[in-house]
Amino acid sequence: MAILFPVTLLIVFAIVQFGVWYHASDVARAAAEEGVRAARVEGGTAQAGADRANQVLDDNARSLILDRRVVPSRDANVARLEISGRSVRIVPIPLLVLPVHAVAQSPVERFRADSAPVGVAGSGVP
Repeated sequence: MAILFPVTLLIVFAIVQFGVWYHASDVARAAAEEGVRAARVEGGTAQAGADRANQVLDDNARSLILDRRVVPSRDANVARLEISGRSVRIVPIPLLVLPVHAVAQSPVERFRADSAPVGVAGSGVP
């Protein structure tokens, strides 16, 4: 009985630790997706995406993701946002590092003119 209780307690804490890490990863993924939505709109910027991602992280995971880093990028075609950090530790094992990493990428919204005018032969439009 003296051995069974600590082992059971360790298993319970390990399950809770996994749940915290999974939740932190899920929040990071959601923040990356929100950030890339803000960056991809016409007239949007990479900084707007980073600001939105940081806002989502502050609202939902302020103390859950430690040493977080938000890296946005946007060019003429693609908006991308990467979030990294580590999950808070419940089980105090010194070498236990639980990385959190999320990436979201999306094409940039922009106006694209039709390639063939209406009524041109061969365009398939009457």
